[in-house]
Amino acid sequence: MILCCGEALIDMIPEATVSGGEGFVPHVGGAVFNTAVGLGRLGASVGLLSGISEDRFGAQLIARLEESHVVTDAVVRLDRPTTMAFVNLSGGHATYDFYDENTAGRMIAPENVAPIEDTVEALFFGGISLAVEPCADTYADVLAREGQSRAVMIDPNIRPGFIREEAAYRARLDKMLAQADVVKVSDEDLAWLMPDLAGMDARAAQLLAQGSAFVIVTCGSDGARGYLHAGDPIVVPAEKTEVVDTVGAGDTFNSGVLAKLSELGALSKTAVRALSAAQAEAAMAHGAKVAAVTVARAGANPPWASELG
Repeated sequence: MILCCGEALIDMIPEATVSGGEGFVPHVGGAVFNTAVGLGRLGASVGLLSGISEDRFGAQLIARLEESHVVTDAVVRLDRPTTMAFVNLSGGHATYDFYDENTAGRMIAPENVAPIEDTVEALFFGGISLAVEPCADTYADVLAREGQSRAVMIDPNIRPGFIREEAAYRARLDKMLAQADVVKVSDEDLAWLMPDLAGMDARAAQLLAQGSAFVIVTCGSDGARGYLHAGDPIVVPAEKTEVVDTVGAGDTFNSGVLAKLSELGALSKTAVRALSAAQAEAAMAHGAKVAAVTVARAGANPPWASELG
């Protein structure tokens, strides 16, 4: 099983009302939640570790997990509100305003987290849950305790406007990235992480030097570049599609990568660190394929395996 560790929230997405004004419609979301849902729909064995509210929105989140075949045994239900992300769409590109104080997702603590079952072969971390305390420290603790014998993938999915204590965030994230086997970042994430280094290749090389075995940099419509310790960068183009919006695109890409690595038998710690260029390219291409379906429809709505053809 792949265990996705991080936030589950509600995306409030703008939609025209019958009166002609604009309202917001609640959609389930969150970077880590979306990745888990995507994996479940692709047929992978997957669970979610997250703090989820007992309120009506928490029930909406649980319902989506269950209908998408995501195991909820590790979910921690708390009597706190659900995190809200109000989405602004401009030319199909999404930006977010988060409302996260004292929420179920944010307040999950190490003592809430049970030991992870031996059936979990890989851990995925990312999203805004790595940016704010106490949940960020909780997930860092989970990684330190449980990541030594399992493949680890991290997508920080950096939201600079959400970060309150930048120095603490950078220090914690650097430590977590050094424990990861696979790191996926956008080109914007990479520039934010390493402002003193020039060029994507040099920045990716630095992530490899810090401990990663496989680094993926996504570049929007320009596709993605993959980096291993040996060989030239692996270039995978974006799939051509009519873009409705980019909500959940990167998360779905992660689902495709993880699902393909699992299918190839390449999702153990040893296997990831022996990954071939052909395996890496196959995983990235699958990520691009499933992400293309998501961006062609509104909101974070990952495809089922049957939709891929």
